[in-house]
Amino acid sequence: METQYLIIVIAAVAAVVFLVITMYNGLVSLRNKVREAFSTMDVYLKKRFDLIPNLVAVVKGYASHEAETLERVTEMRTKAKGLSSQIEGEQQITEALAKVMAVVEAYPELRADKQFQELQQQLVQIEEDIASARRYYNGAVREFNNHCETIPNNIIASIAGFKPQPMFEAKADERTAVKVEV
Repeated sequence: METQYLIIVIAAVAAVVFLVITMYNGLVSLRNKVREAFSTMDVYLKKRFDLIPNLVAVVKGYASHEAETLERVTEMRTKAKGLSSQIEGEQQITEALAKVMAVVEAYPELRADKQFQELQQQLVQIEEDIASARRYYNGAVREFNNHCETIPNNIIASIAGFKPQPMFEAKADERTAVKVEV
């Protein structure tokens, strides 16, 4: 009889250990997916970042104030450390680019500039790639955060130090359409 109880206890402990290991490994896998998703997005963000100096150079001749704003924001990105501050820096760059593009409407000669048109086309493509990468990143974060916040995974997550990750969200002023008067 004692042997049966011992076997049951050992089986129960083994099942719990297996469950904990499985949940931990699942959290590690999801965390790595979030990191990979951010890395993918960061490649496109870097492409956009590398395009900005060329855009600044072209815009500077027509609207130096807007070019200076863009330069200031890009300096902030280089100083960003950590995921949250990188996300915030990228959101500021997005806002600054939107403002610059809205101001461009007031400069017909800039809109007609061939170099500006090429840069604008490249920027549009990169922004589409960034939007796609953001969706992938946010999906990975949603899945990871769900595992970090639901029972019983949340117990393992808190013990092991897993923390929910930030979404890459649009700010309130990005949600409204930019009005361009012609």
